Amino acid sequence: MSSLFRSLPSVDACLRALEERFPSTAHAVLRESCRAVLETLREDIRAGLVKDASELTVEAVLPRLCSAVEKSTRPRLRRVLNGAGVVVHTNLGRSVLAKKAQEAVRVAASGYSNLEFDLETGERGSRISLVEELLTTLTGAEAALVVNNNAAAVLLMLDTLCKGGEVILSRGQLVEIGGSFRIPDVMERSGAALKEVGTTNRTHLADYEKALSENTRAVLWVHPSNYRIIGFHSSVPPAELAAFAHAHGLPLLEDLGSGSLLDFSQWGLHDEPTVPEVLKAGTDVVTFSGDKVLGGPQAGIIVGRKEYVDRMKRNQLLRALRCDKLTLAALEATLSLYLDKETALREVPTVRRMTMSADLLHARAETLRALLEKELGPLAGCSLKSDFSRVGGGAFPEQGMPTTLIAIKPAGISAAQLKKRLLRTDPPLIGRLEDPYFQLDPRTLEEEDFPDAVRVLKQALCDNR
Repeated sequence: MSSLFRSLPSVDACLRALEERFPSTAHAVLRESCRAVLETLREDIRAGLVKDASELTVEAVLPRLCSAVEKSTRPRLRRVLNGAGVVVHTNLGRSVLAKKAQEAVRVAASGYSNLEFDLETGERGSRISLVEELLTTLTGAEAALVVNNNAAAVLLMLDTLCKGGEVILSRGQLVEIGGSFRIPDVMERSGAALKEVGTTNRTHLADYEKALSENTRAVLWVHPSNYRIIGFHSSVPPAELAAFAHAHGLPLLEDLGSGSLLDFSQWGLHDEPTVPEVLKAGTDVVTFSGDKVLGGPQAGIIVGRKEYVDRMKRNQLLRALRCDKLTLAALEATLSLYLDKETALREVPTVRRMTMSADLLHARAETLRALLEKELGPLAGCSLKSDFSRVGGGAFPEQGMPTTLIAIKPAGISAAQLKKRLLRTDPPLIGRLEDPYFQLDPRTLEEEDFPDAVRVLKQALCDNR
């Protein structure tokens, strides 16, 4: 063992070899990669994994050195192939931007812009105005405002309209969603006090009536996201709740969560109200996300009556919650696609994936299976299986979208091992695990992704590490 330790190449020898391969990489990065690889080799020697000094020459360890450099210089935020079939996948960045939105971000990032400059007057402008007209046109609202996410939108709404007072909310809507985001906690931060009414499964108008006091500032309706009460339950419809609130001189506020501008019922996705429908029912202020079913960038969108939205625009908290130019550029481009329904269905990736036909998905699955069978050969067996995709993002939680999965049964390793190996490929490939199969859903894989998916699967199946 001592002779093997003496056979380890020096850091300088390894460094010289890397400098030839990576002439533009920082010296400190190369040196750290050398040290990391040499330390790993020492551990391998102690574990008896290295048997001969020939395994320790610079030439022998150079592939490991190069791999270490590539790993250390690779961006932390990377492209991932989503074969899981969850369209709005929170862990994978939620919605994919439309090409028009991608180009808008590139333009906004590549030079100066009129973010807060009025090109008509030559004076200081407002970034809010960049998307407000589009939002009011698309939703029918009197005014609109955009902040950095929907939690921020709820916070700003409650801080502006309800601070120091009480907000009435049904117990059945006291939800916690991803990232431990809890409505009661947000209300507390806003300075508004929560007045719970009803029970978990049943809330009546009389419950709201009993909760009224001189400190009541608003009635709040919260979309339950991916939480549902099934069976013996009832709640007050928003239109009826709006009439009640207005009769007592109060606004009805709604946190819609994953708000949509389109009705997806013709594609089998039901019971999710659109933003225009909610406003038409009498809700005074609605907040929703820009990066979920809408298919845009992360943003919190606030629409509603002008008197309330204008008060939020004057809230000093807005400066801490506002969006940057890249978000606004992407959001404006995304919203402009909704001016024509057919354009949105075709160009917004989230919308297009939610409305794909079962026949199209089956054909795409057949195409991908054929490519995999040709390239993988005996490395894995491939078959097709009928199943369901999910929208994700808390939208349509109980409703699946028919799809056809490609079920891959690896030879020589388990499906779980294959899944783990695919996390190390470039790009990583995410799928579904249902032992003994690793499954891919073509709904969230574009056909242009197929070659990369085949390549990394073959690489993972041939990986002997």
